[in-house]
Amino acid sequence: MKNYLSTLPSQQKNLYEQVAEYVHNLINEGILQPGDRLPSVRKLHQQLSVSISTVLEAYRLLEDRHLITVRPQSGYYVKTTIKAAEPFPSQPSTQTACFVDTSLAFRIRTAINNPQLIQLGAAIPDPALFPVATLNRLMGQEIRAQPEAVHRYNVPIGCESLRQQISKRLIDAGCSVNPNQIVITNGTTEAIFLALKAVTKPGDTVAIESPTYYGLLEALEALHLKALELPTHPREGISLAHLESAFQKQQVAACAIVSNFSNPLGSCMSATKKRQLVSLLNQYNIPLIEDDIFGDLYFTEQRPQAIKAFDTEGKVLHCASVSKTLSPGLRVGWIVAEAYQSKIEQLKAVMNYSTTIAPQLTVAAFLANGGYDRHLRKLRRSYRSHMELMLQAICHYFPAETRVTQPQGGHVLWLELPQHFDAMVLYQQACEHNISIAPGIIFSASGGYNNCLRLNCGIPWSDSLEKAIETLGILSKQQ
Repeated sequence: MKNYLSTLPSQQKNLYEQVAEYVHNLINEGILQPGDRLPSVRKLHQQLSVSISTVLEAYRLLEDRHLITVRPQSGYYVKTTIKAAEPFPSQPSTQTACFVDTSLAFRIRTAINNPQLIQLGAAIPDPALFPVATLNRLMGQEIRAQPEAVHRYNVPIGCESLRQQISKRLIDAGCSVNPNQIVITNGTTEAIFLALKAVTKPGDTVAIESPTYYGLLEALEALHLKALELPTHPREGISLAHLESAFQKQQVAACAIVSNFSNPLGSCMSATKKRQLVSLLNQYNIPLIEDDIFGDLYFTEQRPQAIKAFDTEGKVLHCASVSKTLSPGLRVGWIVAEAYQSKIEQLKAVMNYSTTIAPQLTVAAFLANGGYDRHLRKLRRSYRSHMELMLQAICHYFPAETRVTQPQGGHVLWLELPQHFDAMVLYQQACEHNISIAPGIIFSASGGYNNCLRLNCGIPWSDSLEKAIETLGILSKQQ
């Protein structure tokens, strides 16, 4: 090893790059196989006579190149090669607008709330990942400081201190938004519901990604709207060519997209594509409902911009919340509607008048104390680690033909198995083993993706979780 390092002129590469290249060569030559444990940091430090920090930097470089992965309290491992999903994992079974039936999704949603189940179906993070004690303390402080305020009606637009903090956070998403342009909602779900209600009428058609989040399909059904499913790339998002074709061929009232690390595919549109999308929407005068709930959960160096950042006419209705980053139970979300602001405020007042004050004050206090960014860094590391471990387990236990997305953010994975595979059969079998999954059929208005499923990576890795993946793999192979 020492001889190898001495053959590389120091002026050409930094020392940590030389160490990284050495380990990379061991992988390329098959000396270290996929799934093998790498030499410990201390061992490599001794063998190469380099500092521990140099080895750590080398391993970080190999992590960034997606060649190795770290397992908490275990060490570094060579990444297992996993088949990525095809550019379009499955085409929608139809590209004709249709009304939605989400009765199956509702039954599955109810079942996956069972605390006895291993929750791989619901895209709900484990509370252990959140600063629960701090949030509880802040809520107590806010209630004591404003004992009467939390029992009064608030204006429909929401708490001013929270809107100010959200306005500052939106700068990271590339958006310049006045606090008075923000309406606080009961999570992203209500924000999307209000947005749909503001820009459509019963019977209208809404263009959506396919597959898409079943919560959006439930909202479309409740509002008696038609869904037009369009092909979606698992890395780059909705097909703009298909979207423009839809605008040309039929009347589309609105478009609804999860812009960053979409649910369930995990796709993230590039800034260039987001700009093109906004230009296309402006050309046909069609509003866009943007769900950016996963935007802060990026694994790369920088947060991806929101589609709203490219909006020049105020027709992008930006929806988000802290449900995936801070607390799903507080039910604090928001919507930036600009051109539709007045309509949104009226609808909010009619629906429930205002969002509960105590959670708003709690979130505002947490955002103001400066700990949110530190919490997000830790949370992103956790989600990324959980996803890496899940990917490794899927590759190890599932059939060789399985394809799986490899998102650069969020905490959900989309699996595609051979066409004959029946995810509903797997769903029923998994429930018998106290495991919940989300079968692909609930992410489609037209009943597609029955050979697919979504898994939640928002829970800490454990022996019982790995056992659950092993069980799912065995059941899948039996099909």
